Amino acid sequence: MRRGPEPARRLRVRALAALLAVAACGPVPFSAWAQQGAACEKPVYLTFDTGHMGIADLVADVLKRQNVRVTFFAAAERTQDGGDSLDRHWAPWWKARAAEGHEFASHTYDHAYWRGDLKGVEPSFRIRPSAGALAGREFTWSAAEYCGNIAKASERLESITGRKPLPLYRAPGGKTSPRLLAAAKACGFEHVGWSPAGFLGDELPSEKFSNEKLLAQALDTIRPGDILLAHLGIWSRKDPWAPANLEPLIVGLKAKGFCFETLRRHPQYRDWIASHS
Repeated sequence: MRRGPEPARRLRVRALAALLAVAACGPVPFSAWAQQGAACEKPVYLTFDTGHMGIADLVADVLKRQNVRVTFFAAAERTQDGGDSLDRHWAPWWKARAAEGHEFASHTYDHAYWRGDLKGVEPSFRIRPSAGALAGREFTWSAAEYCGNIAKASERLESITGRKPLPLYRAPGGKTSPRLLAAAKACGFEHVGWSPAGFLGDELPSEKFSNEKLLAQALDTIRPGDILLAHLGIWSRKDPWAPANLEPLIVGLKAKGFCFETLRRHPQYRDWIASHS
C-alpha cells in the first residue's frame, strides 16, 4: 500500500537532523568548499560588521561548524576588552578567518557616519566618526579624506591577514548619498548595503523584538540572492542575537535549500571585484 506524503513538520525535522549530522563530521576543507561553489543554486550572502567583538569567537565557531563562509566588513570599533577591533589583540582572530576562506572589506576605519553633503564644485561631506580619538565630533571631509578612511581599514585588514580585501565597503548605518557613493567608487570602492529581509535585527531592542520573532521573520522572508547583515557584538541589545539565532538561522536556511556564498560571487559585484583586484 502506498503511503501518502510525509507531513511537512516531519520533513523539516528530518532535514534539520541531516544537516546537524553533516556538521558533526567536521568542517569541509576550504579547497573542497571552493570546488563546490558552482553548485549553489539558491545563494544568500551572510555579512558581518564589526562591533564590540564579544561574540566573535562564537560566530567563528558556528561558521566553521556549519561550513559557511561570509564577508566581514571591519572598522576599528571599541571592543569589550578596551581596545579596538583591528588592534594587535584581534589580529590573530582575523588571520584565522582568512585561513578559513572568509572575505573582508572596509567599514571605514573610524566607523565614520555620513551626515550630509556640502555644496561646492569639489565633493565634501559632513562626517561623524563613532570610533577612534575623534569619535562623537562632526567634521568636514573631502572626498580624498573619506576615501582615505575607507582605504585605511582595508589596508589594516590586509596587513594583519595577508589576504587582500575585496574592493568593497559598507558605510556605517548604511547612510550614504549619490555624491558620496560616486566619490568612493572613483577611488576604487563599491558600496554594499543589505536586502530588506536580510536585516537580521541584532541592533533592535530585545524588549520589542525577541530573538524568536527575529528568527521566524528571517526564515519566512529571506529569498535567494539576499545580502544578510549581522554584527560581531551590539552594545545596546540586552538579549544578544547571535548565541540564540545564528546557528538556527543557518540550519533553517539550509533546510529550505539555501546555500551561503561570499560577496566575491555576488552577481552585482563580481565583475567589479575581478576588475579591481
